Amino acid sequence: MRIAVDAMGGDYAPEEIIKGALLAHRYLQVGIALVGRPDALEPFLPRPLPPGITVVPAEEVVGMAEEPLAVRRKPQASINVSMQQVRAKQADAVVAAGNTGATMAAAYLNLGRLAGIDRPAIGALLPTLKGKPVLLLDVGANVDCRPRFLEQFARMGSLYCQCVLGIEKPRVGLLNIGEEPNKGNDLALATHQRLTQLPGIHFAGNAEGRDVLTGDFDVVVCDGFVGNALLKFAESVGQVITQVLREELPRGWRGKLGCWLLQPNLKQVKRRMDYVEYGGALLLGVNGICVITHGSSKAAMVYHAIRLAKEAAEQKILQRLQAEMADSHPSKVNAGENAPPLASASNPSPEALSVGSLDRVEG
Repeated sequence: MRIAVDAMGGDYAPEEIIKGALLAHRYLQVGIALVGRPDALEPFLPRPLPPGITVVPAEEVVGMAEEPLAVRRKPQASINVSMQQVRAKQADAVVAAGNTGATMAAAYLNLGRLAGIDRPAIGALLPTLKGKPVLLLDVGANVDCRPRFLEQFARMGSLYCQCVLGIEKPRVGLLNIGEEPNKGNDLALATHQRLTQLPGIHFAGNAEGRDVLTGDFDVVVCDGFVGNALLKFAESVGQVITQVLREELPRGWRGKLGCWLLQPNLKQVKRRMDYVEYGGALLLGVNGICVITHGSSKAAMVYHAIRLAKEAAEQKILQRLQAEMADSHPSKVNAGENAPPLASASNPSPEALSVGSLDRVEG
């Protein structure tokens, strides 16, 4: 198992990216290809390099503020070279903490889409009250969606939960403003009808915002605009609660004593609420395994992102998605709902490459 890591992407690259990669190599027994400018990586690398750690030169970098199409102007950018490692089967997965739009564009251009997928989606795992995660998708790849896209998200999310999370019959929910089938906008109404009739998934109905973190659903689908806003709100809630506990519990001698007695429990609470534990988001629907983590990622989150990529590769999620989605070719859907093609190496489409950003969530 070998994971290509874009060592130049992120607010704290390359130092924190390298630290996280070294942790993953040590504790996950996984090979690491650090992609980036050798002169920039050198000060943070141990000497000699441990067996299984390699440096793959990439002389260009796509900055956090650059537009997604910068990947075409910079063919030797570290994110492009990372994707090429997977395309050439020299790596099993890519982990990137840099510009999310550029990461998606590089995945489209270098790896392509799976057959039967109109729009790849970013799927993020969130903690729930039942102690198991819920997969929320899309969380930023597609700001505007069509019912067919959400149907495909549901199929991919359900299969991911089966393969990687070990859930035999994942409960799929459609994010909406009410539980009733007649609630919501035109997109929600049309998608609800399609999911109700979709074989192969367990559609459990509409999921209101308050239902997402209860654990009653294993997969929740929505468009990328809503999903990205919900993801960042959920992460901020965890940060707020943790900060309030840190400030209020130690007040007075009773509080200090209580904190000492409850220390193991408080650590467990933090672990369950900390999005760092979930590593990042999987880009589902491209012809390769790609984990997108936060631009503000430090070593711990990079470690967990590599763990997520390793688990997806070990469970052969890509091969399962290829087999599952191949029968949903665009020719089988209504002609009036055909989607414009995604960008290709010969025909870049700024609209197709315009994605929501996860880059600036503070950790």
